Amino acid sequence: MAELSPAEKRKLSARLASARQTLVLLQSQLKAGMIEQDYWEARLADLAALLETLAAERSATGEHARLAALYEVSKALGSSLELETVLNQVMDSIIQLTGAERGFLMLFDEGGKLAVKAARNMEQQTLHADEFAISRSVIRAVAETGEQVVTTNAAEDPRFATQDSVVEYNLRSIQCVPLRTRGKIIGVIYVDNRVRSSAFDENDLEMLSAFAAQAAISIENARLFTLTDEALSARVQELSIMQEIDRQLNETLDISNTMRITLDWAVRITEADNGAIGLIDLEEGTTEVIAQHGSDPSNVIAALSRGEHEGLEDGLLTVPIQREGRVVGVIALEKKKKKNFSPEAHSSVLRLADHAAIAIENSRLYQAIKYANDAKSEFVSVMAHELRVPMTSIKGYADMLSLVGDLNEQQSSFLEIIRANVERMSLLVSDLSDIARIEAGRLKVEIEEGVSLKAVVNEVLLSLKGEEERREHTVTLDIPKNLALLRVDPKRLNQVITNLVSNAYKYTPNGGKITIRARNEGKTVRCEVIDSGIGLTAEELEKLFSKFWRADHQYVREQPGTGLGLAIARNLIELQDGEMEVHSTPGEGTTFTFTVPSSKQAAS
Repeated sequence: MAELSPAEKRKLSARLASARQTLVLLQSQLKAGMIEQDYWEARLADLAALLETLAAERSATGEHARLAALYEVSKALGSSLELETVLNQVMDSIIQLTGAERGFLMLFDEGGKLAVKAARNMEQQTLHADEFAISRSVIRAVAETGEQVVTTNAAEDPRFATQDSVVEYNLRSIQCVPLRTRGKIIGVIYVDNRVRSSAFDENDLEMLSAFAAQAAISIENARLFTLTDEALSARVQELSIMQEIDRQLNETLDISNTMRITLDWAVRITEADNGAIGLIDLEEGTTEVIAQHGSDPSNVIAALSRGEHEGLEDGLLTVPIQREGRVVGVIALEKKKKKNFSPEAHSSVLRLADHAAIAIENSRLYQAIKYANDAKSEFVSVMAHELRVPMTSIKGYADMLSLVGDLNEQQSSFLEIIRANVERMSLLVSDLSDIARIEAGRLKVEIEEGVSLKAVVNEVLLSLKGEEERREHTVTLDIPKNLALLRVDPKRLNQVITNLVSNAYKYTPNGGKITIRARNEGKTVRCEVIDSGIGLTAEELEKLFSKFWRADHQYVREQPGTGLGLAIARNLIELQDGEMEVHSTPGEGTTFTFTVPSSKQAAS
């Protein structure tokens, strides 16, 4: 019944006033013995109708209050997705709605058993386990049948009066309803009042049932949120682990270290007791064990020897390491007492194997490149040594020709050509020898204290004086008197400056300018070789220090050179704890700059 309107309420008030007057009149007639049956029956019928109207209004008002209360507490349930908070909100709201003394919310666990997840009293306090004096019979009946239960006095209810819990705990008023979501019972809500009988009625049960439907949705949402949050946290943790694995794998190009790191992480992720990892010989089809783990890895080693690439049974897990469709290695793991690995552990090792495959392939490529590079360096070193013998012989016999008789002008010219080309070949062989030793890490420098940069520069210019005069260059020295002495290998510094000045001579057209400038700079000396030559583009600068590279420029191609001088010069500077850089503008010239350490010995 809907709530009365204001007009209906005024009409009801008038009827009440009339009823009071009727009662007074009937009382006076009764005292006077004046009882008119028809009149009395009519008046009593009016009073009965009025009482029914009042009862209906009271019922409507109570229902409205219940619905309002249900709406308010339902709104409160949506304020959190934390499961524990939601469960406590549900129980506090139920106790508030039903006027219960206590309330319990139970959910099915993974084993299918009901477990108490929230227990509260009317003071909104959490109950302890020793206060769980409840009717398990009622709870079991509701959980199994899905039928809701209300009893005004369990001790006198034939359904429950004989149950031990009802007798022992002296239980009275009880309500219990199922929690359903998606057609499945996920738990029950149980409330009681042990002090008072008839504390609940069918209306209370309907209210509790309606609220349980809302509560079940909120609980399920909170559970899903918790599961999602846990899954996300697990995924983030796994990604963090994989990031750390990648960092460790990328720190090494040694294939043995790569395999060992992979096995260590596989054991750690799966909590395996024993493990082994092997590489497969793609030609022979055999597996070589590279690393092993555990006190008794015999079973996992045997699995590798049998060629088992993938399996998950009897406590043994084998996972292939694949690259471009080829199995290049295998990880084998074992748990004691044949405890099986979880599907999650299997998936994690598969992902680890994918990451390891890339690192293993990189290690193999590096080893192949290193082998080829070492072979090339060894070849260059041997050939450089072997070429020196015939060149020395050629140079010696060319020098002896003038001793056996006079040579005419043409013969002398030919002899000079032979000497020049032998010298050119000697420089080439020297460069090849140096670059081979640099790449092999065998080139040593002999550091000395108190080396004068100016003395080294003068020595270089003297050896190149003929080239300077032939090309008509103007060479300017800008070296201050207070320039610090150097801590360098003087022979290797001479080689560096010779390469830089020769480079400036060759790539500066005749009549150009070359400047050699030096300055003190903290604990180092900065030296610059500046020319007014053809210059380099930005793209050419990026390739400048590459071995055997020369610019694709007609003027450059006309000049003699191997493309090794600058690469050697920079390596020699770095071996002496210095740095080298270059700046250039096409058509305006190039500036090579290097720094080397100052000497502890002061300049005189």
